[in-house]
Amino acid sequence: MANEQCPECGRDGYHSPSITVDAVAIRDGEYGLEILMIKRGPKPSEWAGMWAFPGGFVDYGEDPEDAVLRELEEETGVVGRNPVALTILGAPGRDPRKHCVGIFYLVEVNPTAAPIGADDAVDAAWLPIGNLGVENVACDHASVVDLLRE
Repeated sequence: MANEQCPECGRDGYHSPSITVDAVAIRDGEYGLEILMIKRGPKPSEWAGMWAFPGGFVDYGEDPEDAVLRELEEETGVVGRNPVALTILGAPGRDPRKHCVGIFYLVEVNPTAAPIGADDAVDAAWLPIGNLGVENVACDHASVVDLLRE
């Protein structure tokens, strides 16, 4: 039995997860591999002040590859290009707001770009990979940092 679609809003009645995208930009820095990260603002409170990859929700009708480049620029001021899917994380409960499936993309950026925290990011910076771990990285983003260590 198929769910019927609402003629006004187009919803189909399915309870589906939201899709998020995160930009993984890396460079060789003075102390080895560096990752472009944002410092999260106050929401959700569980992650306030922690580091995360720049990203956010895919808008309805938006291609995730376009969304990751948009979110990167909105949160850091850095322009990205050539997104390539790196990994997908979607365990229920990974986000306290709702069930989200996250697509992480490797994104090329100018390695001399100077990021500035904007939108809902309170800061943005290139951080040495050795300074990042479960104690200071939000959500399950630490597992992606570990993936980059390999």
